[in-house]
Amino acid sequence: MVPVLAAAASAASAAPRNEPPRPPDAAAWCRQVAGYLVDLTAARCQQAALMPGDGRSVRGVPLWFRDVRPAAAPRLRVLVLGGIHGDEMASVNVVFDWLDRAVKAADPGIHWRMVPLVNPDGLMRKPSTRVNARGVDLNRNFPTPEWERAAQAYWASRTGKDPRRFPGPSAMSEPETRWVQAQVDQFKPHLIVSVHAPYGVLDFDGPPPPPEKLGSLHLDQVGIYPGSLGNYGGVVRRVPVVTLELRNARQVSGNEMAAMWTDLRGWIDRRREQMAQSQPLDRPAR
Repeated sequence: MVPVLAAAASAASAAPRNEPPRPPDAAAWCRQVAGYLVDLTAARCQQAALMPGDGRSVRGVPLWFRDVRPAAAPRLRVLVLGGIHGDEMASVNVVFDWLDRAVKAADPGIHWRMVPLVNPDGLMRKPSTRVNARGVDLNRNFPTPEWERAAQAYWASRTGKDPRRFPGPSAMSEPETRWVQAQVDQFKPHLIVSVHAPYGVLDFDGPPPPPEKLGSLHLDQVGIYPGSLGNYGGVVRRVPVVTLELRNARQVSGNEMAAMWTDLRGWIDRRREQMAQSQPLDRPAR
């Protein structure tokens, strides 16, 4: 192994020492998460009725989620992900807000799977970090075809070996990434929505047409990166991936969350039949 990769892999294998203990249950998890977020209380977090599922972070923290499913067979399945980067707290707030709205809307045609926090280890560090507990950028760790050839080279040449963007020692090296991939394999979403910050744009990968805007975020397709979820989901798996880059990593207004939700729902309604026909609704694994 070349020296730079050996050093990076060694750094990624060592979990940081400044993280709190693992939260053992939903109440403990909610208390810890709420302590890092501006607009989320522990009580509201618990009211979201998340389930731990079988996903775990490097440090063993459950990857909590909730399914909002209609009584009848849905026409679409939508996977919504927040907190892939642990220092983008506003993305977690958005998914909690949208979860409330999905429950109240009770759309008979959509099965939502909401995952507010994919990277709990990164969020729960002091200070919070973009990377997970092994120093890996989860949004560069997905198995895109060029990963072995391009991911490490891109990290070295284009980011100057920025530790915040280390793609990992190999594709799918991280348990959080493997769990997200399992959701794509088993839940079989027709659409993936991934919430990030703080670049203030709307990105899109996969079969067109993309939404032109969500709230104040306007479409600005920035291209694909080796190992990114947009590349893996939109290009490799041919599932549309809408990526929101919020303007602020810590906070987003209630009005903006509502406007983004309204625009997302409008775009889904316009594309509903097209997405359903392009990806037949076989029964997802439970």
